[in-house]
Amino acid sequence: MPRSTQSARTASAPVLCLTALLLGSAAQANDLIFTPGEGPFSWDAYEAFAAAHDFSGQALRIGGASTGEDKTKLDNMIAYFNAATGANAVLSGSESFEQDIVIGFQANSAPDIAMFPQPGLARDMAATGNLAALPEGTADWYRDTFAAGQSWADLASFNGPDGTEAVYGIFFGVDVKSLVWYVPENFEENGYGIPQSMEELKALTETIADDGLTPWCIGFASGAATGWPGTDWIEDLMLRLHPVEVYDDWVSNDMPFDDPRVIEAFEAFGWFALNDAFVAGGPSGVASTDFRDSPNGLFNFPPDCLMHKQASFIPTFFNAGISVGEDVDFFYFPAYESRDLGTPIMGSGGLVSATNERDVSMGFLEFLKTPFAHEVAIAQAQFLTAHLGANPDAYASGSQRALGEILTDATTFRFDGSDLMPGEIGTSAFWTGMVDFVTGTPAETVTRNIQSRWSQIR
Repeated sequence: MPRSTQSARTASAPVLCLTALLLGSAAQANDLIFTPGEGPFSWDAYEAFAAAHDFSGQALRIGGASTGEDKTKLDNMIAYFNAATGANAVLSGSESFEQDIVIGFQANSAPDIAMFPQPGLARDMAATGNLAALPEGTADWYRDTFAAGQSWADLASFNGPDGTEAVYGIFFGVDVKSLVWYVPENFEENGYGIPQSMEELKALTETIADDGLTPWCIGFASGAATGWPGTDWIEDLMLRLHPVEVYDDWVSNDMPFDDPRVIEAFEAFGWFALNDAFVAGGPSGVASTDFRDSPNGLFNFPPDCLMHKQASFIPTFFNAGISVGEDVDFFYFPAYESRDLGTPIMGSGGLVSATNERDVSMGFLEFLKTPFAHEVAIAQAQFLTAHLGANPDAYASGSQRALGEILTDATTFRFDGSDLMPGEIGTSAFWTGMVDFVTGTPAETVTRNIQSRWSQIR
């Protein structure tokens, strides 16, 4: 639908009914962060949902990992569900959610709704019969409604206790990792443009080095987790070098970790990281530089580097006073034009599942399918959304909207592979292997060692 048509609908007569409904009690009005009928929200979709769902007086227990400000933002979204349906949905957040939910199932005290930070545990819970499968047609809804919809349908589909595959949740909230950060002023002063392909990014890297500047800052240090930023490079390169099916087989170890295609990804990363002229501090500096300090090389005068690859969370660690969209900006970590694999995105996201088939439980998941629910979240700068029906004008800032556009332009989305691997691999052997690689161990040896470790835990 053209955005102008949607905007006109936000002022339609049904919204007047909605406003009267929601403002009928002062308590409800005080619970709602955005005034009904106002702003860049799909009030028509909310009105239609409210008209079709009545859960008056029904309690709904929601469990998740969100605490503090993040929980408050989710509470603000849940308030609209309660106002529309008459339900009493309450979110309990815990930093130990992934342990708590397992205990809850064992004690028959699990919440009605589980907000999984990533889908790995949900897959396990579906296999043991602890989650309710969503209706047939949900995969079609993903394909029709989300950017790279088939990817999301795949990520939400698990085998149930009888081995039958079904969709088991709605993705709500996405973060993007396939980003390169840069200072626009530095690019403008040197006449550099934004690369549109991996070939152009490599050519830009060489040009910057030829000009006597350092193209990249890369930092792996992270205490006990040292090495993890390197895994993101490998995962992104795997998605750009090979079809997504290869990525999936690698993550599940159906394809060995030391397969030549994985070695190719390591060597592609090595092209950037193992060249003294390309990285601030050289390869040895990659291993020793803290990932939180690494991007601030962009802001030194003269700059230590001109580019830094990191996820959408990294502005948290920028020097004080740095404004995204003004002092620093980002571009999509581009794909190889020669490989013709589209525009893949690697990131993370939360999956919301029901633990039972109560009407109110399934109704809450239906609410999360509305563009309105996603708009309330992005308007609070909580996260990004792949929902194509959500109005991008609802994003809290221009930079958030630009991140959202990178996500909705994706042809493929995949989760951070190391997060989906067994802990001994994804959060241990893979991390240390990345440190070994940048300190001189050949890719063949690194990948062989990781595969050997994986074989030992089977």
